[in-house]
Amino acid sequence: MKTKISIIAALSLTMVGFAQKNEIKDAEKALKDGDAAAAKTSIESAMGSISGADEKLQAQYYYTRGKIYADLAKKGDDSAFEPAANSFQKVLDIEEQSGKNKYSDEATQYMASVSADLVNSAVSDNEQKKFDSAADKLYMSYKLSPKDTTYLYYAASSAVNGGHYEKALKYYNELQDIGYDGSGIVYKATNVATGEEEIMDKVQRDLMIKSGTYKDPVDEKTPSKKAEIVKNTALIYTQLGQDDKALDAYKAARANDPNDVNLILNEANLYFKLGDKDKFKELMAEAIALAPDNPDLHYNVGVINMEQGNFEEARESYKKAIEINPGYTNAYLNLSTTYVNEGNALIDEMNSLGNSRADIAKYDELKTKKDDLFTRGANILEDALKTNPDNQGILTQLKNIYGAMGDNENFMRIKKMLGE
Repeated sequence: MKTKISIIAALSLTMVGFAQKNEIKDAEKALKDGDAAAAKTSIESAMGSISGADEKLQAQYYYTRGKIYADLAKKGDDSAFEPAANSFQKVLDIEEQSGKNKYSDEATQYMASVSADLVNSAVSDNEQKKFDSAADKLYMSYKLSPKDTTYLYYAASSAVNGGHYEKALKYYNELQDIGYDGSGIVYKATNVATGEEEIMDKVQRDLMIKSGTYKDPVDEKTPSKKAEIVKNTALIYTQLGQDDKALDAYKAARANDPNDVNLILNEANLYFKLGDKDKFKELMAEAIALAPDNPDLHYNVGVINMEQGNFEEARESYKKAIEINPGYTNAYLNLSTTYVNEGNALIDEMNSLGNSRADIAKYDELKTKKDDLFTRGANILEDALKTNPDNQGILTQLKNIYGAMGDNENFMRIKKMLGE
């Protein structure tokens, strides 16, 4: 009785094997006839029992399945890329384990083709602003061909462009883990027929130069992308509200590229967000030392000093910004405001005085000083009007100052300029 059971089991397994082979053959025939959909149906019908087949049949199955899904992907089915890649990888794994090599070489070639199709599809997705899909495809291309680390870099860039920051962060961290540098050499030459400069690989470029169809070869070095990657990592941490990690990333980035002004500004802005305005000023001073002719840097330092009540320091910064850019309207407005704010502080003191002779004398002294500050603030805006005669912000602030001073003549003049 035991023998009969054993024979029945063996016959059963043999019949399953025949069924799998037939399904694979049907799938291969349908694929050859150009009917990838029918081929997919046939190959997937064998999926449930393929794990029980021998290694030779498993390799054949996954090789065929990979070809079917690669064909579907080439025809525009984006969901087919992953099963195609996974199937060819399965072929390599099975044959490596078994020591046989019937399908591995062709599977490797197909994987390279799938990778190229993925990249082309990702380029199209990026053009259509389908950044998330593009990032996934580029990352899959990298996993198919880990030596092509540039795909991982562009996957991160696509994720950033689409605002998918956590995905981008994963890719950037992976780039740092593998020590990605991104520097290299781009080989260019000018097409004699068109006069346009073109990029190609070195061997092709050198051959074209020898043939005389191209001229003026150029070997252009591309800079390392390490600093950019660390900087973007820090920006993403900031975007995600992970400020401590962002600060650590900025330290790493600045150690790698201490003279990157934008990097300093991004770190300064984070400290400003955290309320550490002294550190903000310190970093802004570093940035100014590196880019002394940038008016925005001086202006921003002026803003912080004005907020902290350091009017003289603020004025120096605003004046420097105006010196560099004579049309810097906001610098004029804020410079004027430093005098107005200082004058307003005197009004509070004036109102606190009594009616004694000493208080009246003190009141007159403070009023003269206040009027002088308001006049200086007004004169700055009058100068600004010479280059910005129709600026509504300047005119409105100037009208308010003359109104506070009781200068009715100038008040009405500015009011008329405002069209009121």
